[in-house]
Amino acid sequence: MRIMIVDDEIQVAEMLAESVTRQGHEAIVASNGLEGLSVINHRSFDAVFLDIVMPKLNGIELLRRIRERHPALPVIVITGNASADEVDEARRLGVTDVIEKPFGLRNFTHALSSLAAGRS
Repeated sequence: MRIMIVDDEIQVAEMLAESVTRQGHEAIVASNGLEGLSVINHRSFDAVFLDIVMPKLNGIELLRRIRERHPALPVIVITGNASADEVDEARRLGVTDVIEKPFGLRNFTHALSSLAAGRS
């Protein structure tokens, strides 16, 4: 699978990308919403891991734009600073899952495995 990771916390994004790669998938990282939108508009992905609170374009707005062009694309929100309203909005927009930061890699690995299982 090709996975897009959009998170402004570079260390978190790199850790997630490393975990994705170790599990045999391709990981592409974007450090903010605008960069993520640009990449998503030019490449295809099997899933997106998305932070909500980011500069330039927040995760909710990016999620709305993703839904316009890719309504069925699985999106998993990874957040530590989102408000309850933002998490509710993400759920309304059809996210596959919400993982709260700080999180264990076990939660992330389980979410990734569930995505892969859903594709087979």
